[in-house]
Amino acid sequence: MPTPSHSLAQAVRAIPDFPKPGVIFRDISPLLNHHFRETIDMLSAQFTPEEWAEIDAIVGIESRGFILASGMSYAQNKGLMIVRKPGKLPPPRHSVRYTLEYGEDELQMATNLNPQRVLIIDDVLATGGTLLGTCELCTQCGHEIKGIGTLINLPGLNQFTWPNTPVRSLFTY
Repeated sequence: MPTPSHSLAQAVRAIPDFPKPGVIFRDISPLLNHHFRETIDMLSAQFTPEEWAEIDAIVGIESRGFILASGMSYAQNKGLMIVRKPGKLPPPRHSVRYTLEYGEDELQMATNLNPQRVLIIDDVLATGGTLLGTCELCTQCGHEIKGIGTLINLPGLNQFTWPNTPVRSLFTY
């Protein structure tokens, strides 16, 4: 993991009291703008060549997870799948409702793809609801989860776990 003095860590801006008082928002826009290739390379390096050999596709979670998953998919020559909010994917699709700190939401995934071995990628693991919902969706669709990665993990906000699959993160705050 990059040290706080590393240029990648320095490119993540901390915005206090956004979107509400008491929250520190981690803005990855400067990181993506100035260090996209290096970020994708370092996220990819969280997984060994042997692990990459067992991955068929990368699942990106709406919306910033799409950016990271797309870059990793291209860099590793893997397929790309997307998990979206309701109303954005045509049928056939599976849906799962999940709990957020302020209520519930829903995620959807296409069901017209053959089951594959997948790596799930998102930008931030905060409370874990979105990542848990995505894992459940992948399982419903018959995919085998081979890995989970996030750019940022906020372990003070979550106790996320998925069987036999540790979350690998580039930054932990």
